[in-house]
Amino acid sequence: MSANRTSIVAVYPGSFDPITNGHLDIISRGSRLVERLIVAILNNEAKQPLFSVEERVAMLEEVVRPYPNVEVGSFEGLTVEYAMQRGANVIFRGIRAISDYEYELQIALMNRRLQPAIETAFLLSGEAYSFISSRLVKQVAALGGNISGLVPPLVEERLKEHFQKVRLKDAHTARLG
Repeated sequence: MSANRTSIVAVYPGSFDPITNGHLDIISRGSRLVERLIVAILNNEAKQPLFSVEERVAMLEEVVRPYPNVEVGSFEGLTVEYAMQRGANVIFRGIRAISDYEYELQIALMNRRLQPAIETAFLLSGEAYSFISSRLVKQVAALGGNISGLVPPLVEERLKEHFQKVRLKDAHTARLG
């Protein structure tokens, strides 16, 4: 990198509840574009997450270990404020379909209004991952469906454990009722 260019530090924000192979695809490709990539978990209890922030941080730290310039963090509030605190000058957003673009464009324009010094870069999902969403993965896992190949093996294991506990609890409650 030439001496007159600033280093590029990016934040890739999201709920990552759970992290999918689509997220990992964005992380892998994004990490090649920047000096440092911060995968930032938004702590938004209104979304009623399946996993706690601490659990999501632990899973993410494990699956991003192969990427030396990637770190994991968490935040509450505005993404641009978190990005400024971390010294980031770019926010990465993943786009799976045109419907994502419309929503993400609104967020990007608001972020630019709030903090003009931070750019938003859209990364298109790899075609193999364009249909994967955390919400869909959770629905399939809850019903006992096959989610291998949609999430990292560690996450698949955690989802199976979680929903097995839920099923056991429901069965126990049904016997009591």
